[in-house]
Formats: sequence, structure tokens, C-alpha cells
Amino acid sequence: MKFASFSHKGSIHIGVVDDAAGRVRPVSGVTGMVDLIARYDQIKSSLKSDGADIALSDVKLLAPIAAPARNIICVGKNYGEHAREFSNSGFEAGAVKGAEIDEYPAVFSKGPNTVVGPYDDVRLHAHITSSVDYEVELALVIGKGGRDISKADAYRHIFGYTIVNDVTARDRQKNHKQWFLGKTLDTFCPMGPWITTSDELDPENLDVKCWVNGELRQNANTSDLIFDIPSLVSTISAGMALVPGDIIATGTPAGVGIGFNPPKFLKSGDVVAMEISNIGRIENKFV
Repeated sequence: MKFASFSHKGSIHIGVVDDAAGRVRPVSGVTGMVDLIARYDQIKSSLKSDGADIALSDVKLLAPIAAPARNIICVGKNYGEHAREFSNSGFEAGAVKGAEIDEYPAVFSKGPNTVVGPYDDVRLHAHITSSVDYEVELALVIGKGGRDISKADAYRHIFGYTIVNDVTARDRQKNHKQWFLGKTLDTFCPMGPWITTSDELDPENLDVKCWVNGELRQNANTSDLIFDIPSLVSTISAGMALVPGDIIATGTPAGVGIGFNPPKFLKSGDVVAMEISNIGRIENKFV
């Protein structure tokens, strides 16, 4: 199933999406997406419609989880070609030639202030940065909480998947060495368009694509991940309890702005579209 957060006639709803038909059916009995996720195993057989279904064109899709239970957990340099383009770009602080692939996942976070909807505008913050970049990423959503989750059990803890644009101010990422300030500017995490439940796709074989103003920039498959999803869940949950609604963005493939010579940073009016197979598409204008 696909679950969306949306507004319609002044109210916010959770609904089941039929993307082929272009419709969404509101559901009742939940207080929000995190509540649905936390209780899904108990309520999925009894989810009830809250009125007639609605055309997607008549609603405003919101970020599936607008206020994450905790910071969004992100993974850097998790596709080989991207790790190399980042190292060679001059924007990775401390980059060492020949050591582009890390032994352990690079993990950082983005604050909830970054989250915007799948079609909302993204601010360039031109007064503090001149190097805003895009990163299409498959993001997993934790359904069953846990600490010290084994790789063998990892998929049992995943509710579903969505798309994240890990927008980055490259100059701030480089200058401050630790990536938080380059990753956590307001609006720097468009998300959506909804969450596809884990039983509806194979996360190890998804096409991941990004276009800037119609030009295909990123085109890869999740089979190319250096650290696979079970490894990420196991590593991140070691000593730290994950809870329902936590989000893990799994990394971006090659083709980001810093991969070009000269770099192709985003400008006012640019439109970035992202698509992952069996999930959907998001599209955001940068202003």
C-alpha cells in the first residue's frame, strides 16, 4: 500500500493512495502518519475510509512524516561512483586519494526544520551559501522500533520507503567539516510523495533518478549501494534505539552538482525532479 499525508479543504489527513487511478482515500482512526506506522500491524486489517476517495489533483500532498520522531538519519558516500566524485571535487574536507570508499558508513543527521513536501519550494539561502546541491535518495521508514537490530532482522523493522532530496550547501559542508550545518538549512529535505509499504517493492533493486530542469543527472540502482540496507539498520541501531517513524536516507548516486567541472550548483528558478521505481516522483522549485 501507499500512504500519504495531505491537506484537503483546510484539514490534514492520512490516506491510502491509488497512484494509477490518481486517487487518495482518507482513513480514520489515526492521529497521524507516525501513529499509523506504530500501530500498523494491529490496525491494517481494520483501516476504515473517512469518506469518499479524492482526486490527487484536488489535494496538497505533504511530507509523509512532517515532524519526524527524531532527526532524519542520513548516510553519505554510499555509492562508489559518488564517493569518488565527492573526493575529487575539492568539497570533501580531508579527502585522501585512493581512500574514497570508507570502511564504515558515514552517518549524519538533518533536523526536522528541513522537511518540506514533495512539491514545495526549497530556499537557496543565497545570503549564506553559493553552492546548493541536490541528492536523490531512497529513504526507509522504521516501523518496528528496536536497539541492536541484527542484519538478519533488519527488514522486519522497516515499514516502508519514500524519496528524500538531501539538499546540501557544499561550501558549508566543507568549511565546517562536520556536515550538519551544510545539510540542515530550512527546507533542505523535500520528502515524498508518500510511503510505499515494504511488501510492495524490492529495495535492493530500485532505479534512482534525478533531473535538473529536465536534464537527467543521476541514474543508478540501489543494487549499487556500498553498505546495504540491513547493514545500515544494524549499524545505526547499535546502542541506539530506533522508533517508529524514524527515517534513514541511504545515500545518493553519482551525478550531483559537484561531480561536474565546473560544478553545476542550483540557481533560482531551477526545478529538481526525483523518481524512484515503485515509489513515485517529487519535484521542487528552488527559490
